[in-house]
Amino acid sequence: MGSGQWHVEKRCFSSESPQSMDLENGPETGSLSIVVLGASGDLAKKKTFPALFHLYRQGFLPVDEVSIFGYARTIISNDELRERLRGYLVRDKDASSEELEVVAKFLHLIKYVSGPYDSEDGFRLLDKEILEHESLKTSAKGLSRRLFYLALPPSVYPSVCKMIKTCCMNKSDGGWTRVVVEKPFGKDLESAEQLSTQIGALFEEPQIYRIDHYLGKELVQNMLVLRFANRLFLPLWNRDNIANVQIVFREDFGTEGRGGYFDQYGIIRDIIQNHLLQVFCLIAMEKPVSLKPEHIRDEKVKVLQSVVPIKDEEVVLGQYDGYRNDPTVPNNSNTPTFASVILRIDNERWEGQKQGRNEFVIRLQPEEAMYMKLTVKQPGLEMSTVQSELDLSYRQRYQGVKIPEAYERLILDTIRGDQQHFVRRDELKASWEIFTPLLHRIDKGEFKPFSYQAGSRGPAEADKLLEKAGYVQTHGYVWSPPSLE
Repeated sequence: MGSGQWHVEKRCFSSESPQSMDLENGPETGSLSIVVLGASGDLAKKKTFPALFHLYRQGFLPVDEVSIFGYARTIISNDELRERLRGYLVRDKDASSEELEVVAKFLHLIKYVSGPYDSEDGFRLLDKEILEHESLKTSAKGLSRRLFYLALPPSVYPSVCKMIKTCCMNKSDGGWTRVVVEKPFGKDLESAEQLSTQIGALFEEPQIYRIDHYLGKELVQNMLVLRFANRLFLPLWNRDNIANVQIVFREDFGTEGRGGYFDQYGIIRDIIQNHLLQVFCLIAMEKPVSLKPEHIRDEKVKVLQSVVPIKDEEVVLGQYDGYRNDPTVPNNSNTPTFASVILRIDNERWEGQKQGRNEFVIRLQPEEAMYMKLTVKQPGLEMSTVQSELDLSYRQRYQGVKIPEAYERLILDTIRGDQQHFVRRDELKASWEIFTPLLHRIDKGEFKPFSYQAGSRGPAEADKLLEKAGYVQTHGYVWSPPSLE
C-alpha cells in the first residue's frame, strides 16, 4: 500500500442553502423534477418520500427549484396522496406547529399523475406536468434536471424505462435525465444481464443508478476512510495479519407476511448477493488511485472477479422451524432463511491466510459502533486476563449529531451525479457470477438447508464451518453499547 497520504475531499455547501453539485463544474441551478414511480406503494411511502422530506428539511431541495411528482396506476387526487404520505412524515403525535408547517410545505411540492406503466398516454401527461413546472422554475441558464425513481418491481423496469425514454426525457441543453432502479436486479446472472441489456439499450451507464441502500449507511461509507486514512491499518490489512473476515447480518423476526415474496428469492438473493457483498468489496478492495467514483468502483469489480468458485463443503444453509407454516410459503419449500458461505479471494493481498486472534468489529446497525476486542489484564492483584475492547460508539461520541438515513444520502448523490455508492453493470454481473451456480442448485433442490430454531444463531453446522475457516466463537464476552448517563 505504501506510506503515501490519503487525500479526502470534503465538499462544502452554503450553510444557508445546500445545493446539488455537478462533480466537475460546481453547483447546479435550475429546475429539478423528482418523479417517484410507484408512488402509492409501500417502498415509496416508507422510504422514498420520507428521504426526500428529510433532504427538503435540511435545505437540499430548494423550493424555488424543486417539484416532486408521484406516478402510479392508483386513481387518487393530489390531496389524497398527500394525506396518505402525511402519516409517514409526522411520526410524533405531539409534533410542534413548526414541524407540521414544514411537512405541509413539503407536501405542497408533490403533484400526482395516474396512469399505466406501459402506455404513452400517462407518461405524456406526466411530461406535460413536468414541463409546466420547468417553465416556472428553470433559471436563465435554461438547465432542467429530471430524476426518475422506480419504486417498482423489476418486472416493469423495461416498460417504464421505455416510456421515460419515449415521452419524458429532459428537453433543455445541458440538463440531464437520471433513472434510479431498486434491487433485486434479477434472480441470477442470466436474468440480471437481460435486465441490464434492456435498460442499457435505453440509457447510458452514467444515467443509471442501481441503488443498494447499504451503500448509503454511515459506517459503510466510513469504510474507505477507516482503511486508508489510518496508518495503523495500512500494513496490517492483509492475509498475514487477518485470519478471516466475517460479515454478519441478523434479524430477530421471520417473514412476517412477506413469505410469498421471500420464498421467490431466499436469503442469498435477498441479502448476501447484494448488501453483504457490497460490504465485502469495501473491506477487501485495493486502494483506488483516487476517490473518483469510477476508480473506487473499478477496485470493487477487481475484488469480485478474484473470488474463486464456492465449494459445497464451505456452504451451510438453514431454514428455521415454522417457516413453511406461513400460508404464502409452499409446503415443500427448499428456500434458505439462513446461509453461511466462505468466499476466498485469489489475489496477492488475501490468498492463503494465517492465524490471528484479535477481533476488529464494525457494527453497521443498530447502535453504530467500531470496537476492537483485546486481551487485557483483569484489574486486581492476580495476573489473570480478560477480553475487553477499544470502543468508538457513535451514539456516545457524536451526541446531538443526526446520522442520515441511507436513502437520504443516496438520493442526494443521484442529484449531484455522484455514482460512487451505486452498482455499476460489470459489478452487478461479477456478483451474480459468484452465486448463480449455488443458487441454481438450491432452486433444483440439490442443496438442502438444515433446520434450526427461530431466533437462534442458526444451524450448529454453521459454527463448525467457521471453525474450519479458522474462527472459534468467543464465549463469555458480550459487547454492550456504552450508556450516555
